[in-house]
Parts: sequence; structure tokens; C-alpha cells
Amino acid sequence: MERGDSNQPQWLFLLALLAGNCALALGPWFVRLADTGPVSAGFWRLGLAVPFLFLIARGTRQPMALHPAKLRWAVIAAGVIFALDIASWHVGIEKTRLANATLFGNSGSLVLMVWGFVLVRAWPRGKEWLAILCALGGAGILLGRSLEISVETLVGDLFCLLAGMFYAGYLLLLQDARRYLGGWSILAWSSAASAPVLLAIALMRGEPVWPTDWSPIIALFISSQLIGQGLLVFSLRHFPPLVIGLALLTQPAVASLAGWLAFGEVLGPADILGMVMLASALVISRATQPKGPSTGAKTTAS
Repeated sequence: MERGDSNQPQWLFLLALLAGNCALALGPWFVRLADTGPVSAGFWRLGLAVPFLFLIARGTRQPMALHPAKLRWAVIAAGVIFALDIASWHVGIEKTRLANATLFGNSGSLVLMVWGFVLVRAWPRGKEWLAILCALGGAGILLGRSLEISVETLVGDLFCLLAGMFYAGYLLLLQDARRYLGGWSILAWSSAASAPVLLAIALMRGEPVWPTDWSPIIALFISSQLIGQGLLVFSLRHFPPLVIGLALLTQPAVASLAGWLAFGEVLGPADILGMVMLASALVISRATQPKGPSTGAKTTAS
């Protein structure tokens, strides 16, 4: 652990890290409960949160100006990619088990690790090979188990995997933005750019947009965009990547429990093995990343 600028005790940051992951893990449950379409739920999740995110960014005195022009275009492009991430993930949540959706939706760190090999034109080494093998083995088991249930469940897994790839692209687009903006201001601007795209996608899909029961929608935006993101922004900078990766494991655990209690999704031994392998790959991939500021998403800010 790394001691922060404040005199807050380290256990408080750890509690915030775990609580933030737990709050994010409940997001798929609220997406299922919403009586809008899944992409519409994503629109409300971001749209309702945008004013609060800007208020928090200003209240914490983070820089807000989108200058130079390349920063503005990077944030807009990242917002579009973030919208595609949320749309793919929410569609997948409707079709597959909550545990699978959470694991595959968080696969962005694996994508970033592989992308790093492409950039430097180098082969993986040591733990990186282990992460790739665990990811392939775990994903293969979970995809195979989904196919045994139904083709629709497999399609849901693939949508969630696609979301993980979009999220990796979102993070890559915002790499330079972190030099100019803080975590809250990046999240505020990217969410503002994402919300109209999500609304357009929902309308093109013919989804119901206006909810008749606002409870799941309000719970979704509060748990995912305010509590979950807020606790992670507060705590992430105090921990090395390995600890962040280990804390990530609370998400599939909470999602599995929610899936079992709310929807009767029972995991067999093969499912558990696949989850352990894929989760181990996520932890290893995060442990190999340099420590840096987070922009926020499913694990840090989606």
C-alpha cells in the first residue's frame, strides 16, 4: 500500500476499495430489474449522473477545460467508445449469467496487456504467459458452459467480451487526457459525451426509454456512477495494481451471489473452475501494469 496525502487510516482506503467494487457488482442486477431496455438503462445511468459528476469535479477543484483541441476530440471519441462499452455490456447482461457478465465485462485489463505486447513487438514473459493461458482456459470453459445452457447465453457472453474490448479502447484514448484532467473531470466529460450516443442506440433498437418504475434506474446510477466510482476514485491511488486486481475479485463473487438469490443462477464445479481461471488472469494482468491514475469504469469507471 501507498500512504496518501491525507492522514486517513489505510484500512479506510481498503474498505472504500472493496465497497466500491461491491457497489459496481450490483449494477447488472439493477439493469435486469429495469423496465426500460438495457441500453436505455445505460443512458439513464450516465445521464442522471452527469450533473453530479460535474459538481464533484468542480467541488474538488479539478481542471475542466478541454484544451488543447486534441484533448477535446480524444474525450469525445472516448465518450463514443464508452457508450459502445456500456451498450454491449448491458445487452450481454440481459442474456447471460451475472457472474459471466461481470468477469467478461472486466476483461479490458487483459486486452490492454496484449495490446502492450503488440506495441513493443515483444512476446509475453513469465506471469504474462500464465495470465493468457488462464484467460483462454477460463473463457473457454465459461463459453462452453454457456453454450450448454443456450445459444442466447453464449451470445450474451460474447457481448460482454466485446464490452471489455471497447473499455480497453476507452482507456487507451484517454491516456494523454490524464495529463490535463483529473479523474472526476474525465468521468464527467466522457459520460456527457456517452449519454446521447446511448440514447441514439436505444432508439435505433426500439427499446422503451422512459421507465414506469424509477427505483432500479435510480439505484443503478447511484450504485454504479456515484458510490462505486466515487469510492474507487477516492481509494485507487493508494494501492499498487496487484491489490487493485485482488479487490476486483469481489465483483464476480457479489454478482454470483446476486444471480443466485435473485434469478436462481446456480454455478456448477466447471463454472467455478472457469471463473477462478479467468479471475486469476485478470489479477495477474493488473499486477503487470504500472501504477497510474484511473479514469474510472467497471473496475475503475464503467
